[in-house]
Amino acid sequence: MSEQECAKWYVVHTYSGYENKVKANIEKLVDNRNMHDRIQEVIVPLEDEVEIKDGKKKVVQRKVFPGYVLLKMIMDDDTWYVVRNTRGVTSFVGPGSKPVALTEDEVYSMGIESYVETIDIAEGDSVSVVSGPFAESTGIVKEVNANKHTVVVMLSIFGRETPVELDFSQVRGLA
Repeated sequence: MSEQECAKWYVVHTYSGYENKVKANIEKLVDNRNMHDRIQEVIVPLEDEVEIKDGKKKVVQRKVFPGYVLLKMIMDDDTWYVVRNTRGVTSFVGPGSKPVALTEDEVYSMGIESYVETIDIAEGDSVSVVSGPFAESTGIVKEVNANKHTVVVMLSIFGRETPVELDFSQVRGLA
């Protein structure tokens, strides 16, 4: 069994509002300690939400699970210690002090795997937006950010070409 197969999704509880700071701190520790093979993904799942203020529509990103950060990692004493002692982390989710990995069903039902998918779209490709406030729009990919799992697509908004950052799951390539 390879190390890739051993990596499972775990959930850590954080102080409210510290999710992004915890994510950044863990990613920095992973870089500093060269633990990329053991702590592979750190995500704060976000979703777009349309807010209407003063009669104007505004798209804001809301945390899907406020107070929680998801990690794809190989659980061992070192990774447990690094994550557990990261500033802002209060605990792993699980009974007592024992972290419990999410089951495959939980991972898929929570939509986590859609955050780590790869995309076969490159700069210059035509894409269709399939979800979010720009659904049913088409545009040209200007940039692909594999680390953030986002693409920047040039969309025609009010007759002007406008760059819009979208999640991989929000776009489909046009054949």
